[in-house]
Amino acid sequence: MRLLPILLLSAFPVIAFAAGSDSTEPPKPTETTTECKKGEVWDEKTKACIKADGASLNDDTRFGAVRELAYAGRPEEALAVLATMHEGKTDRVLTYLGFANRKAGRVELGLEYYAAALAQNPDNIQARSYLGQAYVEMGEVDLARAELTQIRNRGGVGTWAETSLAEAVISGKTVSY
Repeated sequence: MRLLPILLLSAFPVIAFAAGSDSTEPPKPTETTTECKKGEVWDEKTKACIKADGASLNDDTRFGAVRELAYAGRPEEALAVLATMHEGKTDRVLTYLGFANRKAGRVELGLEYYAAALAQNPDNIQARSYLGQAYVEMGEVDLARAELTQIRNRGGVGTWAETSLAEAVISGKTVSY
């Protein structure tokens, strides 16, 4: 039985990516979490903290801030940044709403957002990974494994979504980014 985790982990390439980024590493602190006030995001263009709804910020920059804030243990601030998104309630936004609410302790609400994201886009493997991780946290490992199977069946082999959920299923530890 000890061989199974080793085989599973060796089957996943190390090129897996963290959700919303191009790195498997936790986000590095930026001025968003080290200098900016609550409700502000670091703007690389102006080299200043600006309100999260600032016109110079794009939604990808906001998503980076959401990821960083969530990792820093500030999910309520991540939710405030999500509220400024311009793209509407896309499956990507719904996924992050689920993640931040889950990390803020509102697991049921998080599950509702994941369900809404998957209703819009059943192939959203990031939402499936976060949903599976919620199941791991809830002790529902069989449901987490079912999401892992869905990720693999939907073309997610070798992605961060697959790798992070597989590791969570094996270790019982989930990610905060």
